[in-house]
Amino acid sequence: MSTAPAAIIIQGITRAGRAFRPSDWAERLCGVLSTFGGDQQMRYSPYVRPILMDGVRCVFVKAELRAIEPRAYRFLLDFANDNELVVIDPTRPEGSAEYCPVPGAGLGPGGGTPPETKA
Repeated sequence: MSTAPAAIIIQGITRAGRAFRPSDWAERLCGVLSTFGGDQQMRYSPYVRPILMDGVRCVFVKAELRAIEPRAYRFLLDFANDNELVVIDPTRPEGSAEYCPVPGAGLGPGGGTPPETKA
């Protein structure tokens, strides 16, 4: 059984418990990895999406990004670390200082299901 998480979630809450600003930080961060289609509409990466989880803006990062584009994955984790943001990583051992369980299975845009995954 693999210990790699299906995704990590970067929450818009600092380790000190304050809301991260600006309020559109998640959309801006995801915009760094977005593209524009022929219709001039921005499209978020299928691996990085802004979500709202329990009223908190977050960034949902699929673990596959680490293999596909390791520098982008590292950039996201460094951003979270530099800004002291809470990162939910289900691979952290329970009881460690960095452990935070994923609250429920239904995580994704608007708190629904996670973005579709292709097998």
